[in-house]
Amino acid sequence: MTVTVIDHPLAQHLLARLRDETTPPPLFRTIAKRLTIALVLEAVRDLPTVEVEVRTPLEPAPGRVVSPDLVAVPILRAGLGMLEAVTELFPEVTVGYIGLERDDATLAPASYYHKLPPLEGRHVLLLDPMLATGGSADRASTSILEGGPAHLAFVCIVSAPEGIARMEREHPGVPIFTAAIDRELNASGYILPGLGDFGDRLFGTGPQSGLAR
Repeated sequence: MTVTVIDHPLAQHLLARLRDETTPPPLFRTIAKRLTIALVLEAVRDLPTVEVEVRTPLEPAPGRVVSPDLVAVPILRAGLGMLEAVTELFPEVTVGYIGLERDDATLAPASYYHKLPPLEGRHVLLLDPMLATGGSADRASTSILEGGPAHLAFVCIVSAPEGIARMEREHPGVPIFTAAIDRELNASGYILPGLGDFGDRLFGTGPQSGLAR
């Protein structure tokens, strides 16, 4: 399994802004989208293309376009903060959804929604901003791989060694693209130093929303 850390200066600048506890939800959403663009551009580097000929205002010109077989699958709800970046880059993308909610006691994911398009022979981007224990990424990857895609890549913003180890053990053929590999998980399964609860900060809910209370 390959783990690619996007260490471009702009990506790291955006990540630092996401980590900042004073970043409010509206700005957090904008930064998350911009950082996701940097991650996805690297994740689709080897996406298949087809040769075409287009006509410029002056003469015909050869070109290459992305083969329209891309599927984006955000893990709800936090993965929604990454989806818009993909749909803007690839307007023709097909979108599926996997809803997983983590049990605070066991840290195991429980499914509450599952809607995937046909995946056979297609290229899939699995989107989840936090790779913590790896439970959600593992379960979602298993579900997607049952559909027979040609390729599956996992795109996250921050990852923990524990989650990477689980994905390497359970899905060694799934590459990971991330902006950072953080130190560890705490007893509650949060990434340290991390950036808090991504969903709360994205949608302005909970104590880690960045809003004045």
